[in-house]
Amino acid sequence: MDLAPASASAQPGELTVLGLESSCDESAAAILRRHPDGRIEVLADLVLGQTEAHAPFGGVVPEIAARAHAEAMDGLAAAALAEAGLSLDALDAVAATSGPGLIGGVMAALMTAKGLALGAGKPLIAVNHLEGHALSPRLSENLDFPYLLLLVSGGHTQLLIAEAVGVYHRLGSTLDDAAGEAFDKTAKVLGLGFPGGPALERCAEAGDANRFDLPTPLKGKPGCDFSFAGLKTAARQIWDGLDAPSAQDKADLAASVQAAIAASLASRTRRAMAQFAEEYPDVDGPRPLVVAGGVAANRTVRTALEAAAAQEGFRLVAPPMKWCTDNAAMIALAGLERLARGDTDGLDAPARARWPLDAASAKLAPVIGSGRKGPKA
Repeated sequence: MDLAPASASAQPGELTVLGLESSCDESAAAILRRHPDGRIEVLADLVLGQTEAHAPFGGVVPEIAARAHAEAMDGLAAAALAEAGLSLDALDAVAATSGPGLIGGVMAALMTAKGLALGAGKPLIAVNHLEGHALSPRLSENLDFPYLLLLVSGGHTQLLIAEAVGVYHRLGSTLDDAAGEAFDKTAKVLGLGFPGGPALERCAEAGDANRFDLPTPLKGKPGCDFSFAGLKTAARQIWDGLDAPSAQDKADLAASVQAAIAASLASRTRRAMAQFAEEYPDVDGPRPLVVAGGVAANRTVRTALEAAAAQEGFRLVAPPMKWCTDNAAMIALAGLERLARGDTDGLDAPARARWPLDAASAKLAPVIGSGRKGPKA
């Protein structure tokens, strides 16, 4: 699906969707158009971050995030329509993240979308935020199903087979922390500021990734699950054990942690590649390994996955950097994909704190437990 120059006038057979996103600390609105031949046209793509609001606390504060989303969402939706040169009447549907995420934030985009859909008489599409990430490479590449998916972000680290829109089969998930959480919490220990993942990557550029001996999570263990809690704890113990650590110590530890996370992701993903190849032996050419989510923007992680994919007869597919982190273009795309299949939602669609992509596996075999809000993974 090649990106085409924006054009406000729709033609017969085209679908145009406004997407809204507010699951964590980015408020976003985007308008996408799908042409009859499958081309995706981005008519507007706006993201409003909250870094300054959360930086003093070293992490996202849910109440602050929810209030900022509520204040911004109406204006972002209006700005996206203005940038696209469209009225609400020109839309075919309104899509919004319905979960998973910080529930107060999720409600901001979802309630705005419900109001717009009701007022304009348009269908509502409640989008799983994780499915937005899962489909995000299709914003810029003609990617067919099935494909192997590594979804790796601040809150999620999972390996799944994407069989079709809405059909995902979980191969593995994290047993404790997500990879992005390990990045962020290590950055906080090192005093690198917020957001932690990008700050640690910048710090690691001057470091020696071989200096510190860190554990290899789940080394030799069967299956495709992940674990990062022990790695995070080991990094803290090394840092606390240094006598008056220097800037070079900080850079070396950042580089070592980054390399260890990348190596773990690549190692466990190799197992999933073998399983995917066994289940789909007739895929023509190199099989696709998709990496999506905020951690997919990390260059060291991409390099490790690219090398592993090449060795296993796969090719690495990733969205452009701007669509790795939370955005509304991926939500609008998921809305387009579902609208094309005739899938819409009622105005009673709930906001969800948890919403696994493979709900059946999550319910039958939750990796890290299930609570009042549902299975975690």
